[in-house]
Amino acid sequence: MSADKRLIAITNRIRERSVAAREAYLARVLARAESRPRRSALGCGNLAHGFAACGTGDKARLMGDATPNLGIITAYNDMLSAHQPYERYPDIIRRAARDMGATAQVAGGVPAMCDGVTQGEAGMELSLFSRDVIAQATAIGLSHDMFDTTVYLGVCDKIVPGLLIGALSHYRFIGVIGVGFIALLALPQGRRMLADPRVWVALAVGVLAWLPLLAWNADNHDAGLKFQVVERHPWAFEWEGLWFLVIQPMLVTPILCIAMWKVALAGTRSGGGARVQWRYFGLVGGVSTLGIFLLGFFTDVERISFHWPLPGYLALLVAVPVVLNGWPRWLRRTGWWLAAAGTVLAFGYYLMASTPALREQMAGSKYYPRNFAGWQPLAVAVRDELRQMPPGTRVLAGNFKVGAELGFQLGNGDIEVLPHPLNDKHGRTAQLAQWDLLHESPRSVPMLLVLSPSDQRYRDLLARYHTICEQVGPLPAPRVVSSDHGFQRFLLFRLPAKRAQGPCVTPAMAWLDAPSNGEKVSGTLAIKGWAFKDGVGLARVEVLVDGRSIGDARYGRVFDVRPAWPDSTDPQHPAVGFDASLDTTTLAPGRHWLGLRLHGRDGSVEAWQEQPFEVR
Repeated sequence: MSADKRLIAITNRIRERSVAAREAYLARVLARAESRPRRSALGCGNLAHGFAACGTGDKARLMGDATPNLGIITAYNDMLSAHQPYERYPDIIRRAARDMGATAQVAGGVPAMCDGVTQGEAGMELSLFSRDVIAQATAIGLSHDMFDTTVYLGVCDKIVPGLLIGALSHYRFIGVIGVGFIALLALPQGRRMLADPRVWVALAVGVLAWLPLLAWNADNHDAGLKFQVVERHPWAFEWEGLWFLVIQPMLVTPILCIAMWKVALAGTRSGGGARVQWRYFGLVGGVSTLGIFLLGFFTDVERISFHWPLPGYLALLVAVPVVLNGWPRWLRRTGWWLAAAGTVLAFGYYLMASTPALREQMAGSKYYPRNFAGWQPLAVAVRDELRQMPPGTRVLAGNFKVGAELGFQLGNGDIEVLPHPLNDKHGRTAQLAQWDLLHESPRSVPMLLVLSPSDQRYRDLLARYHTICEQVGPLPAPRVVSSDHGFQRFLLFRLPAKRAQGPCVTPAMAWLDAPSNGEKVSGTLAIKGWAFKDGVGLARVEVLVDGRSIGDARYGRVFDVRPAWPDSTDPQHPAVGFDASLDTTTLAPGRHWLGLRLHGRDGSVEAWQEQPFEVR
């Protein structure tokens, strides 16, 4: 196959324009190639510096010109995973060179720039100049007449393949390709494009990109496909899907939502010339978004996944400015202001969720972002517990969310997970089983069990504790890790290698009946509630205000909670109520936090979730 005439013409023009500079460069290269390193001609001081660090054998060989000497330029550092292996490469190269009667030396190192590390930092702009610095550092390393040839150790990740692989691993991405094909079929210009063999070559290349994913599924009993298509979806009509239709316009702001749907409708109307591209984007975005909206009634139990329609939105937004330009000025401005306000609110929410001090202010509210809280303190506590436990201790998570988040924080991808309804709800049970991370058999090594009571509805929490007892045995005294006044709580249990025997012992349960959440109070505050601990019972209930103990509550008042908790085995039932009083005049006006510290008869001490109240 011959090259395109235009490419040949461009290549010839480049060749003609660069002839003078190219010939001068090639002349210098040839001159250097004809000359050889003359190490024996170097001064004693130069030569001594050149092989001062070599062994006796290499020094003797390097004194003359007969032994080839290999110069190594390396981008080694032990920060970046792609560069760290170069730590050992020079020794390997030296041994190989000696086996062949030659020598090898590291001539110098060059900076190893990684955009992934510098992204968002003050020095990220230096990546633009890193190639120049690397070239200059290489030249400096080879600026002496010591080497016959060189080996260069370096690597650079390319972003686009990584993005492609990541997109293709998300199975819904194939829908974007399918919708794009449908849009081409719907347009006369698109149908004509399909007659071009280059389109089919591009399609074939795209199909090849899925081969690694398909091969993995073939080798693993179609685990990925089954998870995405079968296990994570109920495939039954759910009226809750209507929330998807309500929330999405709020997320993208109403005016932009209307503009995007006008783009989608415009795609269904005939048009020609320069407007065909807008029709294409309208069809791609409209069909994709409509398909996701319909899917929301039948598919994933997490139905309010705001990112699902994003590929369709991106296509529609391309032509949104064309629609807005035809609207009155005040409506355009309102649309852009709403979009800007929505963006600020979205980023503000994530800023708040990622900032402990700001997130703490939302503790106790309905919209507290629990998923963002407490993972780093939990990882610190887990590491501390593991240091105190026998070697070989494994981490056992109560559900897949705890296992995934904790695995990320610890850099450990082998955390086992207990069976849990949450795993089933999200379709993760089969996935965990495929990875051999679903803990269903008796343990053979000590394990650190990590539970997240916050992930369980409170009325179902005691039943969950009893289920865990059936799975791992009686639970020892836990270590409590709390964040944001206990609104994110984790319990850590040291489980021995051999399952303990005896009745089920669970973490403590408690509730504050008074004051209510956020109640405004003055004078003497009456504190009432109940608390119990299955298997052993509680010895006392300590009352805390703003994290400081104010004494013990009167514990043992008759308050029968067994109608709500019929499976409870606390030996003290029905006398599990408590009460106390607090003189609020000793407190500054404003918000305060009321907490409990529960002391079990087994020696356990558990801090309970705090509750806000306001002193007037």
